[in-house]
Amino acid sequence: MTDGNSGRPPFGAVLCDVDNVVRTFDSARLQALERAAEIAEGTTGKLAFAPETVTPLVLGEITSQEWAEAIAAGLAGLVPEPQTAYELALALLESPFHADDEVVALLRRARVRVPLVLVSNAALELESDLDSLGLSDLADHVVNSARVGIAKPDPRIYRLAAELAGVAPERCLFVDDSEENVAAAAALGMRAVRFREAADLERALEPLFS
Repeated sequence: MTDGNSGRPPFGAVLCDVDNVVRTFDSARLQALERAAEIAEGTTGKLAFAPETVTPLVLGEITSQEWAEAIAAGLAGLVPEPQTAYELALALLESPFHADDEVVALLRRARVRVPLVLVSNAALELESDLDSLGLSDLADHVVNSARVGIAKPDPRIYRLAAELAGVAPERCLFVDDSEENVAAAAALGMRAVRFREAADLERALEPLFS
């Protein structure tokens, strides 16, 4: 599928989220600790990613260690021992992660044709994490919220990513697992796609490959 009479694909750059798209986390140890502590699975994550807890982290205002301490403080009333609360927080913070090879392959193919910018609400460790996965060369640019001090769905981070890609926002394909973030991209005129599985990304990129 091409864009009007130009013969171009309908986008000239790909802006892509990282967590739960490019990389996924293994929460098995955290879940086991939650069961042992007799709290509902997912309790730690719900507290950790509540806006009031995670926003300072993704804006670069606190370190990951300080985030873990805030999580532990929030869990203190739910588990009998402070040490248990801290172990749960640390288990979340240190959850193993791996790259989705299918997603990575699709993004590498896309980058041959158009600029690729990773846009992530993340901690300061994001770049070193990508390096540990062998993905430091995956994208043309990485826009890490903790480094730029702006987080999705703030329109400014989308505009920054588009500027780095060298294209207007309405010429960008934006891919993210968050409905809120996708809606914000669409409001800027981007071709916005909600990611659930690699097939979603493949369909979105099809105009580049056909």
